[in-house]
Amino acid sequence: MRLTLAAAMLTCLMTTVALGQKTQGNDPEFKRLIDRYYAAWNSLNPNNAAPLYAKDADLVFYDIAPLKYRGWAEYEQGVRNVLSGFESLKLTLNNDLKVTRRGNIAWTTLTVHLSAKQESGAQMEIDCRHTAIWERRGGKWLIVHEHFSTPLPG
Repeated sequence: MRLTLAAAMLTCLMTTVALGQKTQGNDPEFKRLIDRYYAAWNSLNPNNAAPLYAKDADLVFYDIAPLKYRGWAEYEQGVRNVLSGFESLKLTLNNDLKVTRRGNIAWTTLTVHLSAKQESGAQMEIDCRHTAIWERRGGKWLIVHEHFSTPLPG
């Protein structure tokens, strides 16, 4: 009986550890997803980023401007309007990617440097933070919530 109880407790402990897997940027699957994500947005074309997002109408995405988008359709259109004012965009990842997985849900956090040239000729250089919540659907990881922001000036 004690052996059975000990085996059951060990199994529960191992399952909890496996479900709560935490990794840094050495998660190769999410490192590829994040690289793909930033390459897509650097192209200034939301169509390139679209395959990484869930399309539910009630999902919420926070961006630098405006404050909030509801659903991919609104996000895609709003970001397309914002990006139309840019000549170039380069989002450079810092070396601080953190990935946390819980079953079919994962979240990623990292910081990024944004360099952009607006159509007006104005240059932008800002540091940003990015958090994405991913859900595994149909064998693919999709972003179901996102928060992209920059700190207020010091």
